[in-house]
Amino acid sequence: MTAFTLGEATALALGRVRPTGTTAKPPARSGAPHRTGAPVLRGSIEAGTFEDLFFAVPARGETDRLLRMARAALDAGRRLKRAARVEARDLSATERALAALTAGAVRVYEEICTLARLNAGRVFPSYDHLAQATALGRATVARALSALEAAGFLARQRRFKRVECVGEGAVGPTEGRAPRYAQTSNVYRPLLPGRILGLLPRWLRPAPIPVDALQHAQAREEDVAAMHATLSCRELAQTTVGGVLGRVLASLGAKLDRIACESQNHPQPLMDSLVLKKSGVGLNGQRRDS
Repeated sequence: MTAFTLGEATALALGRVRPTGTTAKPPARSGAPHRTGAPVLRGSIEAGTFEDLFFAVPARGETDRLLRMARAALDAGRRLKRAARVEARDLSATERALAALTAGAVRVYEEICTLARLNAGRVFPSYDHLAQATALGRATVARALSALEAAGFLARQRRFKRVECVGEGAVGPTEGRAPRYAQTSNVYRPLLPGRILGLLPRWLRPAPIPVDALQHAQAREEDVAAMHATLSCRELAQTTVGGVLGRVLASLGAKLDRIACESQNHPQPLMDSLVLKKSGVGLNGQRRDS
């Protein structure tokens, strides 16, 4: 039996030291462990399940226009920082996102736009590829992607993939045959940043919509709203909502329609003319048999 002093016993009770000869337990990771034991980052989606909806084929000349906007945003951000120093004022959230852009971020954006143009919008390079293509470090690439995403020039989604665990190191009831998950490259989509258009030169902003087009759109919305007002609950759910949710809402709407119809099956008051006709009295107040 090992004897400890009062100080050692107190320290052991508080968990600050361990007795000599015992194996030190590694510190626990922050947060709950992943159920598969794989280091999958938060917000990741399984690869191959959403890419068709995420990617979009850029129009002709769209990537070049986005790159020109990114370069103009870099210059505008530099002007904002100089003006803020001179005027001793604080930048707004949009201005801070614009001022955070760097030359390295624009270079990374150029590579992403190039990949979008060459691969019909399917962009999923790794950090190593972006670092090699732009001659920048991985940390610089990571900061550039975050700055582009904050400014609205980029949509980014993390992904994970299934990995078959085989080998001697695999343990578990399935002897290493159960699928595990591992992080894979992110997917990217270059975007038009609507939040900073007012801070860019006027020639880079999209042309305003004609007034007649706005009037036609408003008239169409009014016609659609009037048409929806004439539909039953079931028809409205089928028209406005699709998929499984639409079928569920249509079923609930059909029940509401039946309840509404049943509430109207009550005796209606007869018309005065019908009452007078059955009683033999004419509209002028005289009896018909007289």
